[in-house]
Amino acid sequence: MDIGIIGSGNIGSTAARHFVDAGHDVAISNSRGPGSLDALVDDLGPNARAATVEDAAAFGDVVLEAIPFAEYESLPADALANTTVISASNYYPDRDGEIDLDGLTETEAVAEHLPDARVIKAFNTMDYETLRDESRPEADPADRLVLFVAGDDALAKATVVGLIEDIGFAAVDLGRLTNGQLMEPGSRIYGEPMTLTEAESLLENLTF
Repeated sequence: MDIGIIGSGNIGSTAARHFVDAGHDVAISNSRGPGSLDALVDDLGPNARAATVEDAAAFGDVVLEAIPFAEYESLPADALANTTVISASNYYPDRDGEIDLDGLTETEAVAEHLPDARVIKAFNTMDYETLRDESRPEADPADRLVLFVAGDDALAKATVVGLIEDIGFAAVDLGRLTNGQLMEPGSRIYGEPMTLTEAESLLENLTF
């Protein structure tokens, strides 16, 4: 699969490595331009290339955005039309400033900015070191660590679930995009590594 990545920080670059290792082709971008990514793509190998944000958006069958939340309106809506977009950004007021979401969840705001994309919330609850080190592709799914998923498009969500499983994690579907609030900073599952068995036990006590 062709995967575009917008954002080359800890989450973006870590996800890129997993995707490449799983046999996918990756175009990774950031706000500084392709020239700033030479060392990273050299390290990732021949299945990765540096791109502009627009090119990464156009390249991907799936595009992962992992940029500071305050910059979500910089995502190229036209280039991302008819694309499955994984939103991994988190809103931290101390970093991003006060943003009026007008009653929306964080990823509903991203989806409102990208009205013609299929936006799925995922890859945002796990810190990058755990994401980097705890891939378990050979493990039974029950023993893998969980990445949570929320979204309104069933086919797009199934694609994201498949990618999560490809890279050695288990996926837990939290339902509609509005349930992404259960994945935001400060929630009970945010930043808490857990296996599939542990996650299923915890979710029995969460309200949807």
